[in-house]
Amino acid sequence: MLVDSHCHLDFPELAADIPNLLKNMKDNRVGWALCAGVTLERFPVMLDIVRSRANLFAAIGVHPDTEETARKADIETLVARAVDPKVVAIGETGLDYYRLTGDLEWQRERFRTHIRAAKACGKPLIIHTRAAATDTLRVLKEEGAESVGGVFHCFTEGIDMAQQVLDLGFYISISGIVTFKNALEIKAVAQSVPLDRLLVETDSPYLAPVPYRGKPNQPAYVLHVAEEIARLRDLPLATLMTATTDNFFNLFKQAAR
Repeated sequence: MLVDSHCHLDFPELAADIPNLLKNMKDNRVGWALCAGVTLERFPVMLDIVRSRANLFAAIGVHPDTEETARKADIETLVARAVDPKVVAIGETGLDYYRLTGDLEWQRERFRTHIRAAKACGKPLIIHTRAAATDTLRVLKEEGAESVGGVFHCFTEGIDMAQQVLDLGFYISISGIVTFKNALEIKAVAQSVPLDRLLVETDSPYLAPVPYRGKPNQPAYVLHVAEEIARLRDLPLATLMTATTDNFFNLFKQAAR
């Protein structure tokens, strides 16, 4: 069985059809899914979805480009909400300079807040980084984030960056982008990451893999991500499935199989 290590089941396009999504997961050998937080306001909805389902988990965090809640995610709030046994991580958090301009120190400070919250509650981090690789690594090192570890989700950087992430003790998660014909850099990373540091994800409802590209994504489609990585690595699919699932539960220790 596979784990979708990063999805957003609380988003409206998925939240309205949870029973069918769960059925599709089962039919496609996807046993578990982790719902990553993007705003504090939406967190209660996410928790309602995962609380009554043993195979779903949650993370608490504020997406780095969510500017309107920049000052609301303090350490005490994050830690208090992370107490729930279904919350297995802090995130997603990180830095995203792709759409925002100007003084982004508020974004770096909020990232530091999430790292400090993760250290305070002893839970791993889910890292989002876009157009900000150097600063993301710098802040993680300055804050001693290696003490809690975590995963760089939806990895879109090259092999050099991947090695720096691995050196910091973090895992790397590959999304449906790896199935895109021209995603040569991501395919190379998927081939090179040590098998014991690799996760797979959908980031649904975004980034649907081939053959669903351009359509709404869902956790069941992580099977296509795994199939492509197994092909690239010349591994039996069962080997890739077992390794990535074991990695997930090794990282997110509070998640129950």
